[in-house]
Amino acid sequence: MTDDIEYRSEEDYVVREGVDYILSKDGYRIMTEHFLIRRGYCCGNGCLNCPYFPKAIKGNTNLR
Repeated sequence: MTDDIEYRSEEDYVVREGVDYILSKDGYRIMTEHFLIRRGYCCGNGCLNCPYFPKAIKGNTNLR
């Protein structure tokens, strides 16, 4: 029953500045296209670097 569970390493959950996000002047994290593609779906929040089309459709997996 547990054979179909996918186990990930801790490194899969590490978010690195400059690779996965950059900081705005106001201190907000702006996720990079690299991170958003790695996540695998659109969150629907209209991210600045959203690689999905159409943009800001929650659950969308169609890359531009």
